[in-house]
Amino acid sequence: MTMTATARYLAADGERELVLLRAAAGSRLLVDRRVGDRGGARLLAHLSGDEPDSNATLVARQFMAGDSRAARPLRDSDFRARPDGIAAAPAPTRPYVPTVLTDRAGRRYALRSSGTPRELRWHREPAGRAAAAQPTSVRAVIAALEDYEPVCSLTRAAVERFRDERTVSVAALAVELRRIERSPIILNRRLREAVLAAVVEQHRSLSAIAMACGRVKHDRRGNGSGETSWLARRVGLLPAGSGARPNPWVHSDTLALIARDGLGLAPREVELP
Repeated sequence: MTMTATARYLAADGERELVLLRAAAGSRLLVDRRVGDRGGARLLAHLSGDEPDSNATLVARQFMAGDSRAARPLRDSDFRARPDGIAAAPAPTRPYVPTVLTDRAGRRYALRSSGTPRELRWHREPAGRAAAAQPTSVRAVIAALEDYEPVCSLTRAAVERFRDERTVSVAALAVELRRIERSPIILNRRLREAVLAAVVEQHRSLSAIAMACGRVKHDRRGNGSGETSWLARRVGLLPAGSGARPNPWVHSDTLALIARDGLGLAPREVELP
């Protein structure tokens, strides 16, 4: 049953709406779907029964403001599942202790509440504190540190700590954490380290590794060589374009290809936990 329509917008497949649907144990699903036939439904968030509808508004606002409006398809099992941030069985969770993290450039990251209504989000302080801290995403903090921990543990602990609080929302934070945990786009740092180790210790060239992955280019005479730029971009050695920074992320399928075919390693050996 539809409870609330929170927003509407035009997409390639017609007019779509963001709605709250009733689910198990008084929880609600924030769903993006077509207006006309209610098809193409996608799940944006799963709110627990004691969370206010304003939490859905915060997630909807973030979704509408984003460059990408991708979300996974809604499944029948979502109506029976537990809400975001609530484990099927209680798992040991470290107590939430506010912590400041610092990346290699000296930028500082911490969880803070801001906005109206108040919501808990990661914030970034520039090096030297010359400007005010700005809200940022869990994914952006992980990318800056090139490590999942302690970002994920701190985020998980914060969601658990403030899940029942009425004065601050953790809905957006819970959605961001869930997306990180389920995303096929993963950090490439350990893969990059393995590629560089193969170059230094095994005297293998980037060209040879790329060729082993099936990435071959030919010159005017038909001579083949490996696409070193393809490899360097996938492992974060080169930026994707002029003025950009090297990408710290890689698709898990590409990581597996480079690990198995290019380096002769099992993918798990080059994946960060």
